[in-house]
Amino acid sequence: MLMVLDVGNTNTVLGIFSNEELLNHWRLTTERERTADEYGILIRTLFGLGEVSNGTVTAIVISSVVPPARPALEEMGVRYFGIRPLFIEATMDLGMTVRYNPPADVGADRIVNAVAAYAQFGGPAVVVDFGTATTFDAISPQGEYLGGVIAPGIGISAEALFLRAARLPRVEIRPPSKVVGDSTVGSIQSGLYWGYAGLVDGILRRMKDEIENPYVVSTGGLAELISPACEEIDSVDRNLTLEGMRLVYERLK
Repeated sequence: MLMVLDVGNTNTVLGIFSNEELLNHWRLTTERERTADEYGILIRTLFGLGEVSNGTVTAIVISSVVPPARPALEEMGVRYFGIRPLFIEATMDLGMTVRYNPPADVGADRIVNAVAAYAQFGGPAVVVDFGTATTFDAISPQGEYLGGVIAPGIGISAEALFLRAARLPRVEIRPPSKVVGDSTVGSIQSGLYWGYAGLVDGILRRMKDEIENPYVVSTGGLAELISPACEEIDSVDRNLTLEGMRLVYERLK
């Protein structure tokens, strides 16, 4: 079986594949100081709860945008599973030409998202990934990674508002019952939610001026929350990154 880890700035998503089937997946908080032993114990515990045998793992693939976590993750793979993990880099032969300057600057998660989107929907396509940052990644009709847009995530926006405005409280990000808030909390929730939906739709419309009729798929931890409010998103796939990692592994192994 294949273990995949998508290590983001806020969350780490762990998945386990049997051939092409995603058997189970878990979302964890990313801790930059987590040790190899902490990773190993945590993953083995999750495997136990999910009835996955540690001995059935035959390969580990990692996509990480957190460089300080790499040594611990590599040690975890060797110590707890007897496997040296494969770390995905944009400069590898991933089956997709990267037209970015320089290619090494593209986050591995953005490339694997593009690989998975092109495999599922063809091109042109756009992937919207709702994470710490919200990224928009464009794929050409020929399956080339063209580049994209990086915007502050909705969580960053909410936290900045709380930290910089003395009288405004920290609020839960969720769809408000109405646009016109009749309380401070409701007003902030409306501004965050509808304002962010407007940001996403506005960027996608401008991207569509440059890319004719792309299929737009969203992913990431907040995709299912924000996407229903966005008119320009065609579908949601929370596991798009994990599937992209599996496809990349199949090409590189």
